[in-house]
Amino acid sequence: MPLDYPIHEKTLPNGLCVVVSPDTSVPNVTVNLWVNVGSRHEAPGRTGFAHLFEHLMFQGSRNVASGEHFTRLMAEGGRLNATTWFDRTNYFETVPKGAYELALWMEADRHGYLLDAVNQANLDNQRDVVKEEKRQRYDNVPYGNALIDTYATVFPADHPYHHPTIGSMEDLDAASLEDVHAFFRRYYGPNNTVLTLVGDLTPEEGFAAAEKYFGELPASAEPKRANRDQLEPITAPVRFERRDKVPNDRLHLAFRLPVDNTDDYFAASLALDAIGGLTTSRLVQRLVRREQVANAVQAHSMGFVDGVSLGFVILDIADGQDPDVVEARACEELERFAKEGPTDVEMESALAQAERSWLHSLASQEERADAISQHTLLHDDPQFINTYLDRLNAVTAGQVQAMAQQWLQPQNRAVVAHLVATEEEVA
Repeated sequence: MPLDYPIHEKTLPNGLCVVVSPDTSVPNVTVNLWVNVGSRHEAPGRTGFAHLFEHLMFQGSRNVASGEHFTRLMAEGGRLNATTWFDRTNYFETVPKGAYELALWMEADRHGYLLDAVNQANLDNQRDVVKEEKRQRYDNVPYGNALIDTYATVFPADHPYHHPTIGSMEDLDAASLEDVHAFFRRYYGPNNTVLTLVGDLTPEEGFAAAEKYFGELPASAEPKRANRDQLEPITAPVRFERRDKVPNDRLHLAFRLPVDNTDDYFAASLALDAIGGLTTSRLVQRLVRREQVANAVQAHSMGFVDGVSLGFVILDIADGQDPDVVEARACEELERFAKEGPTDVEMESALAQAERSWLHSLASQEERADAISQHTLLHDDPQFINTYLDRLNAVTAGQVQAMAQQWLQPQNRAVVAHLVATEEEVA
């Protein structure tokens, strides 16, 4: 039986797409905005700008003081934050129903009039904050650079997913105030944004409030741009090694995948689940349980929109084991899966796990709003939350096997190895 969450959509004259999904189960409203700008939109020499704006958006705007966005909404009992990724920047808050217009007013003020508050002092302050975040999340934690290394190894140097969202500190240091203002004017506009409201309000209330607070905002200069052609699989293994002070050797086997929100992507994701993403998966059964040469195995996919997605198999190597041997055994399982395809039990398990995860996420008003914004902005598909499981369950074992043969063979892998450094290397 298909899901049937109510979805109502309207586009304002200035191009803002508004989606309202009423939910009267609790007297809250989630305000969720996705802006069509992420690290993939950044130019060479100007990386990290999308993430920098996530920080600057909390430093005040024309009518809101620095830090006031948090303090006022939290005083109303709200919770809020923002995130940046390759394909978007996301701002969100969940507040009691009586405060949702306050949340919309504050969002409209910073989305329309942020630059009134972006001066040199704020820019310098937030550059320092981003640098500290990079030190805490990437530079000074075990395996912190694993994903950065993976993106750089899997994608060509001129590809928009080659560099990480955190960006280059050198690029941020070199950015002028005018560079930063120009980036905002280009991408931050209602015609480049989706606003989703989920909660205790009617479609009429939601559309009227969106028009009241966002209706006068000027459009940005940057329309939604077309996506690239599909990037082909890697044809011969590539490798990057980093020796560091880590608890144990860890291997990331990474693969290019079909673009997100396609049947091919769903099939490739199910293949990864069956290979290494479930407790019953082939790699877990062999490497962790039977042979005990790995402490853990993970596998998952990241859906991207600009011509490619990304899949991982992550192997935590057990003490005393040769990572090259464990990698070779993992490759044997990849070859066997491509040759045999998934069993009935593997298909059933992968589909059941995907369904459980999806329904669990939709039970959260906040995650539901986020999924609506995501698929409206990136795929023009606000009904995705209702149709995804039907599309997923239509994928056949033959399609899963075909995707494994095309994308998940050993020759398609990029290996990022984070290996335990010797005492001399650490010194």
